[in-house]
Amino acid sequence: MNQFAWLPPEAGKILLVLFLSFLIGLEREERKLSVDQYTFGGVRTYPLIGLIGYALALLSGPELLPVALGFAVVGGFLMLSYFHKLSGPGVAGVTSEMSGLITFVIGALVSHEQYWIATTLSVASLALLELKVALEGLAKRIEQSDILTFTKFLVLSVIILPVLPNVEYPPFLINPFKTWLVVVAVSGVSYGSYVLLRLTKGHGGILLAAVLGGAYSSTVTTVAMARRSAAEGQPCLFSGATLIASGMMYLRLAVLLSLFNADLMLALAPWFVSFAIIAIAFGWYWAHRKDADATEIKQEAEPKNPLELSAAFMFALLFLGMLVVTHLAVKYLGSAGVYALAAVMGVSDVDPFIMGMTQEAGKAQTPVSLAADAIVIAAASNNIAKGVYAFSLSPRSTGVKSLALLIGLAVLGLTPLVWRALSLG
Repeated sequence: MNQFAWLPPEAGKILLVLFLSFLIGLEREERKLSVDQYTFGGVRTYPLIGLIGYALALLSGPELLPVALGFAVVGGFLMLSYFHKLSGPGVAGVTSEMSGLITFVIGALVSHEQYWIATTLSVASLALLELKVALEGLAKRIEQSDILTFTKFLVLSVIILPVLPNVEYPPFLINPFKTWLVVVAVSGVSYGSYVLLRLTKGHGGILLAAVLGGAYSSTVTTVAMARRSAAEGQPCLFSGATLIASGMMYLRLAVLLSLFNADLMLALAPWFVSFAIIAIAFGWYWAHRKDADATEIKQEAEPKNPLELSAAFMFALLFLGMLVVTHLAVKYLGSAGVYALAAVMGVSDVDPFIMGMTQEAGKAQTPVSLAADAIVIAAASNNIAKGVYAFSLSPRSTGVKSLALLIGLAVLGLTPLVWRALSLG
């Protein structure tokens, strides 16, 4: 440690141990003053524990057994403290005792010159101790179903993904690892948007719900907005929100393209980001137009969790199906077949088709330009389909406005095709 070069060799380490453990002790001392019951440790006890850990690690050198025995002895004293706390009034927490064990480990780490780890543990411990109220409040807001949902996402990403082979199998060159990676990426984007939507529920209103809902499924959000508009009576608000959700679809696609195909990202992301900005800005403006028969907005609908294992497996099957169908369309029907397939796929969820194109683009039979055009057509077709859904499920005034706005976005979304045709001509 060069900053302590003017001190004896171990002095800088001792000062670091004292500083880090003193910070933990200071936080615990403040906690002790704020409660009316026995609490272990303070600004003297924690530095002493840190020094014990440092000294034992220094004396034992590379041997871990003495340090482990010292850790057990300190843990025994902390256990006595906890038993004493249990005999008193109030709730007996174990946070202070755990902080003592962390302090011992910090002292040992500094002795072994693991300064970054020791400092990181100290900062993390202080953050957890200081954020007690906020973390407990968060725990009250999180439902058991949300924890189960996050566990499912870990199953998708941490358990299933690493064990899949990263090999392409003929005849369609399907790669199990890349296939499931697509599932994890799409599920992750959807789940992140869902979590934000849940956390902001009741605070952001219709437009924020459109932004976050469009980030995980603009089709689902369009249907939900159309059904809600039947009871709300605000055509401009709900048609504008529907346009915003479709604008977010383009941002979502740009993110997914950047993750899986750099060439497609370079070809389409600038266009898609531009479409998103235009759609969101105009949708925001349109939503703030005054409606003559406007009524007060009722409570927001509960967002539906998009992350289910059954849905993930179904997406994987659809994705594999799209890979096979796209491969056959390219091989036997040429570009016209791919464009027709793109237009048909836009009627439903376009993610499997578009993610399939990210895997096909750049191969011998699927140039990047063909894949880019197919994605543009699929996105435009999906906007028209959403316009039809909105027209069918909304009151006439809202439905007409939504259909007109989404047709306009679909026409705008075909701009890359026109641009490519003009540049080639």
